[in-house]
Amino acid sequence: MSPSIVFVIGLSITLVSAFLVVLYLRSRLDPILVDICGTPERARFWTSFSNVTLILVPMIRALGYRAGECLLPTSVMQLADQLEQALIGLVGTVLALGFVLTLFIRRDLPQKPNVQERHAS
Repeated sequence: MSPSIVFVIGLSITLVSAFLVVLYLRSRLDPILVDICGTPERARFWTSFSNVTLILVPMIRALGYRAGECLLPTSVMQLADQLEQALIGLVGTVLALGFVLTLFIRRDLPQKPNVQERHAS
């Protein structure tokens, strides 16, 4: 099998694994984030934020791995390097966005009564 095919298979396995982790964590992460964030809208944003980082960071690491670097064609190496740098920039931007948003999140939202409290009244 050619080194280029092995490299692409490795990237594909990484991407599929990251998507499976996102799918597994989603149902467990959503209720926790609703509780922490106070509103479903905020929770959905932070779920999406988490999903993006859970996928992009492993892809960056996979793009940086070069076991048979001398065997890969120059074009594949250049493409992998360009994609790796683009994803690093994207992750940096997403993390900066998350940091800025955490600075401006209102913490004084009124708490909505949960379903049990509404039925008790």
